[in-house]
Amino acid sequence: MSKRDYYEVLGVARNASEEELKKAYRRAAQKHHPDRNPGDHAAEASFKEAKEAYEVLSDGGKRRMYDQHGHAAFEHGMGGGNGGAGFGDVNDIFGDIFGDIFGGGRQRGPRRGADLRYVVELDLEEAVFGVEKRIDVPTLVACKPCSGSGAEDGKVETCKTCAGRGQVRMQRGIFAVQQACPACGGRGQTIAKPCKSCHGNGRVEEEKVLQVKIPAGVDNGDRIRLSGEGEAGPRAHPQATCTWK
Repeated sequence: MSKRDYYEVLGVARNASEEELKKAYRRAAQKHHPDRNPGDHAAEASFKEAKEAYEVLSDGGKRRMYDQHGHAAFEHGMGGGNGGAGFGDVNDIFGDIFGDIFGGGRQRGPRRGADLRYVVELDLEEAVFGVEKRIDVPTLVACKPCSGSGAEDGKVETCKTCAGRGQVRMQRGIFAVQQACPACGGRGQTIAKPCKSCHGNGRVEEEKVLQVKIPAGVDNGDRIRLSGEGEAGPRAHPQATCTWK
């Protein structure tokens, strides 16, 4: 069965504005949402169809592709939508596997903090019309007394064993093998006087309060990503992402 035209699904003209698309999707979501139509498989299918149409037409790049090629724009990998590994992905995979063995890996940047995930339950009205939620999240943040450095006096020295690279090179037969520096644990830095508050880690546990705006028309399994709201990285390294599901 062929797919219906996305503009037809939402009931809008092909030159519809972003606001017109949003209103059309909101109407469709309110009408066909599974919570309002329990057991109605046709309504559920219509809801998913409207959601798919809005996801494409509300994205400028995807909308241009769709206007030029129709549904074929997202089939057989056209437009990068095949989900397979591209050349960059393949290079990253090979670099991770073989870089440490042959010494040809990419220069490792600062280690970022861990991503956080929080599950939010919404009632029907909140899911259809959107809502702003206050979330209390236990997380790791940069230690204030040492500004995340991990050092009591703020002095962090370059590791003398690995010269700050975080790795040491060892010759094993015909292979040159790289491994984490045993002196600094792969950080590339050493601390003479660890901070008493965080014991040299640069991070402490704290509860963070966030206000999360959840857009209208969300569905089960949808995610909202908040860049920089995850855990702080070790010793003042970049923060990760917080995801609301």
